Amino acid sequence: MLRRALGALVLLLLPLLTAETALRLNYTGDPAPGTRTRHRDAIWLGHAWVDGRKTDKDLHDLAVRLRGTGIRDLYVHSGPLEHDGTLPDSAYPRARWLISAVHRELPGVRVQAWLGDKLATESPDGLHLERPATRAAIVASTRRVLGVGFEGAHFDLEPLHSGDEDYLGLLDDLRTLTHAHHAVLSVAAHQIDPLPAFHSFWGAATGHPKWWSQSYFGQVARRVDQIAVMSYDTMQPLQSLYGGYVAEQTSLALEVTPDTTDLLMGLPFYHENRFGHWAHAETVPAAVRGVRLGLSRTDAARTRFGVALYVDFAATEADWRAYRDAWAR
Repeated sequence: MLRRALGALVLLLLPLLTAETALRLNYTGDPAPGTRTRHRDAIWLGHAWVDGRKTDKDLHDLAVRLRGTGIRDLYVHSGPLEHDGTLPDSAYPRARWLISAVHRELPGVRVQAWLGDKLATESPDGLHLERPATRAAIVASTRRVLGVGFEGAHFDLEPLHSGDEDYLGLLDDLRTLTHAHHAVLSVAAHQIDPLPAFHSFWGAATGHPKWWSQSYFGQVARRVDQIAVMSYDTMQPLQSLYGGYVAEQTSLALEVTPDTTDLLMGLPFYHENRFGHWAHAETVPAAVRGVRLGLSRTDAARTRFGVALYVDFAATEADWRAYRDAWAR
C-alpha cells in the first residue's frame, strides 16, 4: 500500500519537477548586448490621478521620476466600466488637467484611459461580452474618453477565457474607433500556455483557465496597437523559476506578435503575498533578466518592444532602481 502511494506521488510530482527544472535552465546564460529599453515602456497609474486626489506637485514629482527612463505611455485608471459597458463622466473628472499637465511636464508621453471590469465568465455577476448592447456601450464609453483628450484606450477585462470571439469582435470595433481618432488601442493580456493546451487542463481542474493559447494571444495581438502581458501572479516560488517563466513567456509572445504591434512584458511593482504570488520570488530584477533572456533568444533586434510597470502606488524605491539599472539605462 505504501509503495503504491509513493509511486502515485512520484507520478504526480515528476511532471512538475521536470517543468520547474526547465524554467531554472531557462534562466541561465547572458542576455544579448543591447537588450534594454527601446523607449516604448509603460506604467499603470492608479485612479487618484483623475479623481482629484493628485496635485500639480504630484505630477511634477512623477515627471522627475519618469524622465530619463523608457516610459512612453501612461495607463491611467479611469473606470471601472459599469457591468452594462457604460462609464459616467464623473469617473474621471480631472482627466483634462492630467493630460494637459503631462504634455507640459513630459513632452512625447501619451496618456491612455485604463478601462476594465470583471467579466461574467466564471460567475453570473459581471460584464457580459456576449451581449451586443454591452459591446456597443463599451465602444460608446471609449468614444467619450477619447473626446476628453485621452490619446488611447487600454483595456483590462478579466477573467477573459482563451478563444473568446466576442472579445475579438469588440477589439475590431474599438480599433476602428481609436484609429479614426488617431489614438492607440492597447490591452492587458493573460499569460500564454506554458505547455500546450494547459489552459484547458487548468480550467477543467479549477474552473479558472487563467492562460490563453498562443494562437489566441496572436489573434488579440493582431487587432491592437499594444499588448501588455500580465507576466506576474505566476505561482513560482523562487526568483530563478519566476525569471525563467518570464523568459519563456517573452519568447512565446514574441513568436506570435506582429512587428506592427508593441509587445510589453509586465513587471511586478507590488509586494503582496497570497496564493499565486510570492513577493520574494516575483521581483523586478528577476523579471527584467527574464525579459532580456527571452528577447535575446527570440528577436533581440525587435524595436516595438518594452516593459510595463504595475503599479505606481505600490512601487518601492528598490523597484524603480532595479528598472532603471537593469533595463532603462
